[in-house]
Amino acid sequence: MTPFHLAFPISDIEETRHFYGEVLGCQMGRFTETWIDFSLFGHQMSGHVRTDATPAAASGAVDGHSVPIPHFGVVLQMDDWKTLAQRLEQAEGIDWIMEPNLRFEGQPGEQATLFIRDPSGNALEFKGFSDLEQVFAT
Repeated sequence: MTPFHLAFPISDIEETRHFYGEVLGCQMGRFTETWIDFSLFGHQMSGHVRTDATPAAASGAVDGHSVPIPHFGVVLQMDDWKTLAQRLEQAEGIDWIMEPNLRFEGQPGEQATLFIRDPSGNALEFKGFSDLEQVFAT
């Protein structure tokens, strides 16, 4: 699979560098005073300073939970997801939207999930699957 690219709004380069680099453990790429690149599990994420950007207030319903719309994130193997979830649970100042939990338990597409917000208010979801063949289960 080839890497996905996403450009997203941020309010501060240094806060973003700390969150994605130190908290999430992403490798930092190129940056200037107005944008910064990261590798988020191999995907190219580009944060662009937009002081006028505001987090969306909309939400959707998934398996009985309210989830923020829009959001972005990564699908991980379950062991990698558990490592990330533990890292976030031990970190200070995480803005939790939904703490780690299991969705669709015992059903096709069973997945672990968690939602957080970055310092700019962007919602991120990280999913964990024991079987990646279940990502598009119907």
